[in-house]
Amino acid sequence: MQPDGRKEKAKIIGLTGGVGAGKSTILSYLKEHYGACILEADKIGHHLQRPGEACWKRIIETFGTEILKEDGSLDRGRLGALVYADRRKMEQLNAIVHPAVKARILETIESFDSMSFIVIEAALLLEDHYDEICDEVWYIYADEETRTRRLMKSRGYSQEKVHQIMSNQLGEEEFRRRCQVVIDNSSEDVTRAWAQVEEQISCCIPCA
Repeated sequence: MQPDGRKEKAKIIGLTGGVGAGKSTILSYLKEHYGACILEADKIGHHLQRPGEACWKRIIETFGTEILKEDGSLDRGRLGALVYADRRKMEQLNAIVHPAVKARILETIESFDSMSFIVIEAALLLEDHYDEICDEVWYIYADEETRTRRLMKSRGYSQEKVHQIMSNQLGEEEFRRRCQVVIDNSSEDVTRAWAQVEEQISCCIPCA
């Protein structure tokens, strides 16, 4: 407890970067080696879209029952095809899911004590203003060629699809401008990225 009676805040790092940069690799390292509490916006969003959860009913009311499977769960393939073909529908879906995800993340953070080390990962971390609740934001960087190669290999994406996804995300210059830390994860030798992580952790978490 602080002198003014306020609850001490846990250490919070925001982690973001373009698709294929290897954010999950860094998250796994932070969890395994530093006991970080990982809050992934995408996974939380999926959870909130399950039957009976916060977003499920509103999504059905907005897009109709044709996006449901026989068991009542959302058919993510159908929903994805629907919203990716229509920017307005994508905006409608985001308006339902993103505020609910942020509310759940804020609620979860309140449940941690001041000794916790929390990492929030979100592709739209800056756009959704998570940086306002973070002590610092890390940009996980990898050059475009490397990211393209990774996505084509791991997800089977075509080069055209990769470039389409990248074109809808923030550019490198904007990420660098708005983030306090850059972790270069371009190398296939992942220990190079880990060394950068360790250097940053030693600075931001004295007891690490």
